[in-house]
Amino acid sequence: MSAANASPAPRRRIGVHAEHPSYKWWALSCTSLGMLLATINSGTLVIALPDLEKALGVSLLTLVWVILAFMIASTVLVLTFGRLSDLFGRKRAFVTGFAVFTVASLGAGFASGGTDLIIWRVVQGIGGALLFANASALVTDAFPKEQLGVAMGTNVMVAGVGLVLGPVLGGALVEISWHWVFWFNVPFGIAGTLWAATVLQELVRPEVDHRFDWPGTFTFVIGLTGLTYGISRGGIVGWDDTHTIVALVVAAVLLPAFVLTELRHPSPMLDLGLFRDRGFAAATGAAFLNGLSRFALTFVFVLYFQGALGDDPILAGLKLAPMALGMLISSPLAGAYADKHGARSLAALGMVVVAVSLAGMTMLGTGSSYWLAAFWLLVNGLGSGMFNSPNTAAMMGSVPAHRRGIAGGTRMMLQNTGSVLSIAFVLGIITAAVPTNVLLSIFSGVTSGLSDAALEPFIHNMHVALWVLAGTAVLGALVSLLRPATRREAQVEAAEVAA
Repeated sequence: MSAANASPAPRRRIGVHAEHPSYKWWALSCTSLGMLLATINSGTLVIALPDLEKALGVSLLTLVWVILAFMIASTVLVLTFGRLSDLFGRKRAFVTGFAVFTVASLGAGFASGGTDLIIWRVVQGIGGALLFANASALVTDAFPKEQLGVAMGTNVMVAGVGLVLGPVLGGALVEISWHWVFWFNVPFGIAGTLWAATVLQELVRPEVDHRFDWPGTFTFVIGLTGLTYGISRGGIVGWDDTHTIVALVVAAVLLPAFVLTELRHPSPMLDLGLFRDRGFAAATGAAFLNGLSRFALTFVFVLYFQGALGDDPILAGLKLAPMALGMLISSPLAGAYADKHGARSLAALGMVVVAVSLAGMTMLGTGSSYWLAAFWLLVNGLGSGMFNSPNTAAMMGSVPAHRRGIAGGTRMMLQNTGSVLSIAFVLGIITAAVPTNVLLSIFSGVTSGLSDAALEPFIHNMHVALWVLAGTAVLGALVSLLRPATRREAQVEAAEVAA
């Protein structure tokens, strides 16, 4: 056969076709890279807060909003983007999220003041919302239901790696310059954008009904923004502040209007019918309480290690590692267990373990041994891993395939709302009755000249906050148990009773 008549060699590409048995692992590699990027970014930024305060000369409220801007933007938009991904494709939305996050990280590193940085953090939140709304849906599309626990556990395990690396890496990066806390994300973001664009496939046909719920989107975005802004500002500035009151009134009007809109709209952004499934409703409620009980913990311990104890950023980052190590150990094991035995009891037990660890942390003071803190951080991480992967797998496995985008968005919206409220309420508790000069010293990490007596109000308030978080975790365990047992779980429970 002549060269002219030879058939062309097939074009080789990275990855495999959607029907290939290994495709699920290629898809998981994309979502895991997104989880790694998000958790590393969170850890590096929190550990860098004292340096940001000194470098930019920003107020305490501005410093807190550097964190909250990302969370609020991703929270209010994740539901909208989940709906849009159901309409126009999850791969497209996920790739766009990586690209937006990358550009925003580059811009944040060039910020010259607090306002610029907050704006770039909002843009980062837009990219984060696109990633958060689609990561769990892409994994659920790719994996069979009986392997979802392992898949979600792998994602949480990777998040645990990011939580280990983030604070330590943040401590090292701020030694160079605070700008690198953001610029470090750029190569990861570029790699993630290209990898997702190359590897991911659209496995679910987008919905044919392209009507978009504009009234619902408006009332939800403005209403939830008002709620998160009002609560976060109230916890720091005061509940009688005019801006706080106006924001909460806006939320009180628009959020009920959102629910009424969704009940009547022919193609709602939030399908309230999802909550008729008791399993989905209980799992999303537990995810909200998990975010509320856990998210502020890293922030509290950064203030404790760098503020109250005077550790440098690198040492403080290393001291936080046991929490992430616990999550790294328990997440894949919990996912595999849940695939075989069900998620309900394990998720509830995980929240109980979290509650016990938070209560144990109230024994810490300025003179406590680090090993006591390390033990309770490790226990907290173990409990978190026990809860997260089984709960997420149970939730995503309970919804129809074509609604997984909005289901993933609903999960992240409620969990992120809990996280925002966690920061707001904990800050409100910690800052109460603590002298302004002591607060400024703690938040800037320069407390070497403060006595134990001066730090005592802060330590007392930290203990109060930890007790509140522990109570929230107990409530989360009870909500987890409201989920109906699967047939497999019912058989296991019946066998245990018989024994």
